[in-house]
Amino acid sequence: MDLLNGMVVHADAKRGARAKYQPIHLYSSIVSTSEPMQVIEEIRPAAVYIADLNRLMGTGSNREILDALRQKYRAMWMALDYGIKSIEDVGDIIEMADSIILGTETASLDLIREVSAKYSAVHAPSITVSIDLFNKEVQTTDRRMRMDPLSLIMELNSYPIHDIIILELDRVGTGVGVDFDFLARAVESSEHDILCGGGVRSCEDLYKMEDMGIKGALVATAIHNGAIPVSYLH
Repeated sequence: MDLLNGMVVHADAKRGARAKYQPIHLYSSIVSTSEPMQVIEEIRPAAVYIADLNRLMGTGSNREILDALRQKYRAMWMALDYGIKSIEDVGDIIEMADSIILGTETASLDLIREVSAKYSAVHAPSITVSIDLFNKEVQTTDRRMRMDPLSLIMELNSYPIHDIIILELDRVGTGVGVDFDFLARAVESSEHDILCGGGVRSCEDLYKMEDMGIKGALVATAIHNGAIPVSYLH
């Protein structure tokens, strides 16, 4: 679930152009609103991944909405990408999420090491690294992470993180499908669980990824267009 200016939005083949994302109800066959609380109410997922696009773009935040969602739906497992840039950012949202996402777009390699070491205790939220890709290039401002994504996956093998998301931004919302060959190489390269983000089109994609050893997937477009039943989220 992507939040932008207080609304749930959909990529709709914008290939990562987040400022152009549109309200989800204009696209969805399963929700009648783009108001975050109502979207959750209508779908009732057991787990949700939320990206605060304003934080990621540096144009504000959706903090009040995130706080309200956490308060009302405490039984719902929440992973949160809050555009983390510092250890202070993590402390600010430590009570808000079950999994804190450190995306390569905003987090440095040093920060990933520091955060994962500090919050690796069992009682703490799990730490997930999102390797944000566009045309298979790691999206980062940290020159140390400007490497082949498979090399970065191997670099992270020594970090005490929970799992890694392979987030292909150029596939988000496009329906072009998943690069299964690349995901297979990612699984082979990683000592952490691998999750897939971007391009999932159908239940068959999910089954194939499961057979390959992929431990989870971020799915939005295929849920909202009806290709994957909402019941899969419960």
